[in-house]
Amino acid sequence: MNKKITGFLCALAMGASSVLPAAAQDAKVTDRLKDASAVLDEIMATPDKGIPQSILAGAYCVVVIPAYKKGAFLLGAQYGKGAATCRTPKGWSAPVLVRLTGGSFGWQIGGQSTDLVMVAMNQNALNHMLANKFKLGADAAASAGPVGRNAQAGTDWKLNAEFLTYSRSKGLFAGIDLDGTVLSSDDDDMRSEYGSNLPFNKVLGGQVVTKPNAVHFVHTVAKYFVVSKVNH
Repeated sequence: MNKKITGFLCALAMGASSVLPAAAQDAKVTDRLKDASAVLDEIMATPDKGIPQSILAGAYCVVVIPAYKKGAFLLGAQYGKGAATCRTPKGWSAPVLVRLTGGSFGWQIGGQSTDLVMVAMNQNALNHMLANKFKLGADAAASAGPVGRNAQAGTDWKLNAEFLTYSRSKGLFAGIDLDGTVLSSDDDDMRSEYGSNLPFNKVLGGQVVTKPNAVHFVHTVAKYFVVSKVNH
């Protein structure tokens, strides 16, 4: 009998050990989605220094990578993790979980923390998003995004940029050059959120129901990136 009880307890302990990491991972994804929502709220709290209305209205997809800590830059490897959602005929999609990797940004080394926002501005950018992985500056053209209520006419981003990129560090919000960085699927987080590593085109195409922990992030994007008046 004692052997049976001991065996049962061992099996129970092994089962618990396999569940705990998954639960911790779920909590990390949920916290990341909350942080991404907070980044957008804080940026848009000052419209004169936020993302221009014309960009908000014309966005195809939005990527938010919240709060890089300075230690992430010292090795020049992984920058951070975040979430992305794309506009669909039925509204903004369930989010995909992403990571951004590449070389350091130079001036941010030693900084406290940095939030990144990327805005996909046309069909080509959307196609890159659906492909799960691409390199800014090589696969997809990117430009530092303009800041303020209205973007000035005739700037390069209107002609060339597939993605507009922004950085917020120490309260300052401005466009930033992210050439050379790679945006890709965070496979572990995708499995944690959806139970499997779903393809980006399925999630961002609006074929997947938004999980409860991601509803606030999607609603926050929808609140600021208003219904587009641009013909997509």
